[in-house]
Amino acid sequence: MALFRRIANLFRRSRLDRDIDAELQAHIALATEANLCKGLPHSVARRQAILRFGNPTSTHERVIAADASLILENLARDLRYAFRQLRHSPGFALTAILTLALGIGANVVVFGVLNAILLHPLSLPNSDRLLQIAQKEQGNLNHSYPDFLDIRARNTTLSDVAAYRMGYVGLSSGGSATSTWIYEASSNYFDMLGVQPTLGRFFHASDEHGPGSMPYVVLSDSCWRVHFNADPRVIGKTVDLNNHPFTVIGVAPSTFKGVELFFWPDFWIPMVNEEQIEGFNFLTRRSNQGLFVVSSLKPGITVAQATTNLNAIASQLARQYPQTDDGMGLRLVQPGLMGDFLRGPARAFLTALMALSVLVLAAACANLAGIFAARSADRARELAIRLSIGSTRGRLLRQILTEAVLISLAGGTVGTFIAVALLGTLSRWHPIPELPLRVAVASDTRTYAIAMLFSLLSGILPGLLPARQIWRTNAMQAMKSGSITSTLLRRFNLRDLLLGVQITLCALLVTASLVSLRGMERSLHAPFGFQPQGAILATMDVGMAGYSGESALTLQRRLIEEASRISGVTAVGTVDDRPLGGSGNGTGVFADNATDFRPTNEISSAKFFAVSPGYFGAAQTRLLAGRDVSWNDGPKTLQVAVINLTLAHRVFGVVQSPIGKHLRTSGGTRYEVVGVVEDGKYETLTEDSTGAIFYPLGQDDNTDTTLVVRSNRPPAEINAALNRLISGIDSRLPFDLRTWEDGLALVLFPARAATAALTVMGLLAAILAITGVFGMSAYTVSKRLRELGIRVALGAHRTQVARAALGRPLIVLTSGSVAGLVLGVLASRVLAFLVYQATSRDPLVLLGALASMTLIGLIATWIPARRALGVNPAQLLREE
Repeated sequence: MALFRRIANLFRRSRLDRDIDAELQAHIALATEANLCKGLPHSVARRQAILRFGNPTSTHERVIAADASLILENLARDLRYAFRQLRHSPGFALTAILTLALGIGANVVVFGVLNAILLHPLSLPNSDRLLQIAQKEQGNLNHSYPDFLDIRARNTTLSDVAAYRMGYVGLSSGGSATSTWIYEASSNYFDMLGVQPTLGRFFHASDEHGPGSMPYVVLSDSCWRVHFNADPRVIGKTVDLNNHPFTVIGVAPSTFKGVELFFWPDFWIPMVNEEQIEGFNFLTRRSNQGLFVVSSLKPGITVAQATTNLNAIASQLARQYPQTDDGMGLRLVQPGLMGDFLRGPARAFLTALMALSVLVLAAACANLAGIFAARSADRARELAIRLSIGSTRGRLLRQILTEAVLISLAGGTVGTFIAVALLGTLSRWHPIPELPLRVAVASDTRTYAIAMLFSLLSGILPGLLPARQIWRTNAMQAMKSGSITSTLLRRFNLRDLLLGVQITLCALLVTASLVSLRGMERSLHAPFGFQPQGAILATMDVGMAGYSGESALTLQRRLIEEASRISGVTAVGTVDDRPLGGSGNGTGVFADNATDFRPTNEISSAKFFAVSPGYFGAAQTRLLAGRDVSWNDGPKTLQVAVINLTLAHRVFGVVQSPIGKHLRTSGGTRYEVVGVVEDGKYETLTEDSTGAIFYPLGQDDNTDTTLVVRSNRPPAEINAALNRLISGIDSRLPFDLRTWEDGLALVLFPARAATAALTVMGLLAAILAITGVFGMSAYTVSKRLRELGIRVALGAHRTQVARAALGRPLIVLTSGSVAGLVLGVLASRVLAFLVYQATSRDPLVLLGALASMTLIGLIATWIPARRALGVNPAQLLREE
């Protein structure tokens, strides 16, 4: 323990200085007293005493130097000895380092993602004061532009308020057109965030002079490099956005992606020019809610004070505009993850993932602890000799801890290098090609700090396990028997418990991964209310090429007619926003006699889709009653709609037929029901039954268009034909081609992410379980070879030998597997929130888990079993 005290002295120098000075003065006083006893005068006696010890400052420095030198010398000696021991046991060292690298690497990766998404998501000036203004309903962030202006003008607690929305436009430059994703931002957006451009300038509040007054574009760094080859002369260049000229005025820094963490836009445009982009004006429509609003707290103002102020404003607006703002309430939430819409699920998912990675690390530590315990037992004679010649138990423990820390640092270094590489790959990952969804998860000082912490803890804790054995060692008995304890091979010990815990964690993770894999497989063949297999989607916004109203309808009809002539095409139709596409509109549904259309009076809510004739055939959505929409359903005819079965039951009941009856939507629009289709999934796979309204394309002026083409030909051939077709009709029209199965990437992403994470964790746990069971089996066989040889010499059967050699590891494997399977069954209830129809009652899941654990046992015990069964008693007895 002297080394630890000396190391501690390095961190308490002031106290050490006082102790050295006091001790030096005590020695001078004793020498002075001795000189006085010799009859010397006091002044002479003290002077000779001081001369004997020399200059106090020099003496002080020599003592400290000697102390520090001794610390470094002891530390160097321990490190040299530890290196020598590990070099003589390369198998032990390599196994321990790789075990820790797996556990630590998994934890560093998860922590890096957790740190980037939840702990420090926005690297913006004064990001600690940035807050998003949300509606009182959980997850509702939408505001109207007039409400945004009122909040900005009337509040007294916010230093500034800015608005933004996300969308996509057609970018035309150099004769080519492409779809790009944008932020439409209020004119004070960049001023409030305090960001500075890389090139040119940003737009400012001083540039705003009414609607259409700011035809400016600020490029993102990636857009500048990809579309403009990083040309610094791009400033002042004119580009066409949806066939309207805009001037490039600046380039944003590479680190700035906007306020939303996952959404990486190509550029920013001023919101006051939205009519040129969108084709309609929402700046004056208080009922049109589609903006996100972010604010900055004034210094000294608390969140509670700002919330009270905002709700006072909401009450004022409710009194002034009861038709649109009645019941409006406001909250302040953290920005970056669409408020609490994504923050809650992201926090739950990453917290669960962090817990799983900690379980993997716990399994690694249990594995390592078992290895250390076995190694201490193997070194019993060495430790006993060192004790008998005067070494202290503390000195032995210090040496073992030095080895443990050395291994943990090596394992942590390897794991950190792997984790950093994986984090870099995640930063470049583009999980959904049709959407600009990414996240920067580059490692920082916090990541390296947590890696160091995990390394030290995962090395020191298992390294302390042999302490009890060392403290209770009987040197004489150990030298006679070569074992620290005579009960090392008793029926069950601490190593068995550690291995049992490790097997339990492995079985839990393997079961959970199989549950999620089966749920993922079900989700791909779930009843969606449409059939994605065999369908191609051509997604476009015809408004990007200048089409609107009648011209847009003419183009959409032409696309359908010409696509239907392609060889092998069996059905074609269009929908404005496809089900499970990650977007779409919703509406409240009211009785036909309703006069008050506030949300509190609605019968049901419903998703809202504009479809062409033939869409239901192309989507293979079953028509249960009535008729499909037709081209005769136009703007001058009666408003009609096809509804799904759930909405029909909610509005008209189960008994009567809804055909020919009427309903109203938010705003009072009246529809006659002409058909009923089967229910489906419209937003998420796990949603409850939801109402849906499909109205004719001819009675809508929406330019968003998804052409659904069903064919029996390979997707590559249909894609090529559609590419030629659309480009031939209008080369200015940007579009995206993909299979409908690929179009489900967004809605399937949470389940796929959970499945991938659980599968990786399950594989890591399986690897650790194999090494753990193998280590225990091999150690048991090696310690009992002489006994096994005697059994064989006395005529024991091979099965009896195998049972004697591997009985205990197999018992631990079986009991741990059963416990893990039970925990995995319970964990499937949690997985059901992420993975569609995740259930552990699936016989394939249970059989798969049992088969996996059986395979782990066979792999882990194969080599030790062969060694036990191949024992040669004559050779063993000769060696003895």
